[in-house]
Amino acid sequence: MSEPFKPKIVAFLCNWCSYTASDLAGTARIKYSPYARIIRVMCSGRVDPAFVLKAFGLGADGVLIAGCHPGDCHYIEQNYKTIRRHAMLRYFLERMGIEADRLRLVWASAAEGQYLAESIDRFVADVQKLGPLNWSENWRENGDRERALEEIVAEHAETMEVPV
Repeated sequence: MSEPFKPKIVAFLCNWCSYTASDLAGTARIKYSPYARIIRVMCSGRVDPAFVLKAFGLGADGVLIAGCHPGDCHYIEQNYKTIRRHAMLRYFLERMGIEADRLRLVWASAAEGQYLAESIDRFVADVQKLGPLNWSENWRENGDRERALEEIVAEHAETMEVPV
């Protein structure tokens, strides 16, 4: 019998709210999926689209971005930038043949450890249903990945219409 699929999830969490919520979940002994690898960033607005694409290129099956609720950002309006980037990335991923549901945006305040844990578990379950991405295996060599991605971006840069 084959082993169940264990997705690789990269989770970018903002330092001030979401990462603190994950810390709260840990101190409260609230369990969440071990398949999520957390990367702390100062703000969800600092998650460059290149980080998301690199995560997928290096073998992630899903990427979660979590930040402060809109209007509560410690950097004023940076999570509004995150909303725009998320929409653009979902559009871009669909055009590249990757299910947009492999990217998720979550808002969690520092006091919402339980909610963040549940959100991570839901995302992992959703990615398990989608199955492995195996995107990185589609490239011939590591050096070809970046060049192929640049070619795709250059080819579609003029025709891309990103929803606002």
